[in-house]
Amino acid sequence: MIFGQDRGELRQMYASAWQKHCDKGVLSPLDAQIAQVIEDHPEYHEAVTGDLEQDFSVEGGKTNPFLHMGLHLGIREQVATNRPAGIASAFRSLAAKIGDSHAAEHRMIDCLAETLWEAQCENQAPDEVIYLERLRQL
Repeated sequence: MIFGQDRGELRQMYASAWQKHCDKGVLSPLDAQIAQVIEDHPEYHEAVTGDLEQDFSVEGGKTNPFLHMGLHLGIREQVATNRPAGIASAFRSLAAKIGDSHAAEHRMIDCLAETLWEAQCENQAPDEVIYLERLRQL
């Protein structure tokens, strides 16, 4: 697992990767992936350079930028490894249909989040068949 369970450590990983990127420093492959996702989301630059302890509650009407960027990283990893089998093809089809790979990831994130939420509620592993079907319906 590349990310731990500690929210502070995770957020610091984002902040460090972004700082290295901004300083034109040497990035590990994971740092480069994180920096690319942050670069793709200028609206979150303040979140990774500001107060890392800030809460982003749904009740407060806030989107958690770290969760959002983490879901992007998850989608990118799934596509790169084609796991679950068929996701790389589903991504290519959707990106071609939309004409924008980043926008395709955003659509896929909704399916991933729903699948993960259901799995958590049911205390079981995510259902890859249902997840892939949701992706194919996009």
